[in-house]
Amino acid sequence: MSEYFDRAADKSYTRVYKSETPDILAAFAAFDQAVFAAEGREIPLKYRELIALAVGITTQCVYCIDGHSQNAVKAGATEAELAETAWVATAIRAGGGYAHGRLAFKLADDARPAHQH
Repeated sequence: MSEYFDRAADKSYTRVYKSETPDILAAFAAFDQAVFAAEGREIPLKYRELIALAVGITTQCVYCIDGHSQNAVKAGATEAELAETAWVATAIRAGGGYAHGRLAFKLADDARPAHQH
C-alpha cells in the first residue's frame, strides 16, 4: 500500500471531502484537534502521539505513521521512544496473532465429530 503514498499529492484529494461532505470533515477536524490539543489533556501530547504512532504501526497506515512519528518528535519524542513504540506495536500485533491462533483451535472444535461413548 505504501507504494501509493505521496505526501504532497495525496492531500489534494481532501477536496472531495470538502466538496461532498464538508460537515463531516469539519466535525472530524474538530474532533482530531481536541484529541491532539497541546494543552488541557491528562496524557501529555508526546505520549498521545506515541500512542497514535503505535496504532498506525499496528494498522499499517502509512499516513498515520508519517504524521504521528513527525508529531511525536515535534512533541519531544526521542529515537529511543520511537523505537520502543514500534516494539510495543509489534508485540501487540504478534500477541493478537497468538491469541487468535487459540481462537482458531477453539472454533475448529466445531468441525470435529462428536465423541460417541
